[in-house]
Amino acid sequence: MPALERLAVRHAPALLRFEQENRAYFARFVTDRGDDYFAEFADRLAGLLTEQDAGECHFHVLVDGDDGTVLGRFNLVDVADGSAELGYRVAERASGRGLAQEGVRRVCALARDEYGLRQMVASAALANPASLAVLRRTGFVPVGEVLLHGEPSLRHVLDLT
Repeated sequence: MPALERLAVRHAPALLRFEQENRAYFARFVTDRGDDYFAEFADRLAGLLTEQDAGECHFHVLVDGDDGTVLGRFNLVDVADGSAELGYRVAERASGRGLAQEGVRRVCALARDEYGLRQMVASAALANPASLAVLRRTGFVPVGEVLLHGEPSLRHVLDLT
């Protein structure tokens, strides 16, 4: 199993490559980040690391131990009052291998054991059955419909206590 690592500056080249190589694939499920995201990647990463250092967010990358490529991202954002919002994405070449499910399990364990969180919230588009299945299989419970980037989605909650 690839390593789940807390995001650090050393991941920048591999993370940028991950986002560039999978841009079209991700755009099939979520709103494209746009050209500015890539043009300003270094500044954006610095901002994320500042938020992480302040405890506002916890960012993780799933790294292939053989070649150091990033296979996925598992992010905890809007950390407050013992809760955080989970977001994740896995590279197209790594999809269908259970990495999303395992990564979600591992980041939820970190959220509970390392970050002291009691609850996780996650949303997935109804048009993305794979993400909905990952949330279900990792114990998330649907709590209602929401719009995610203008798309009908289902909001889920996981009790970590």
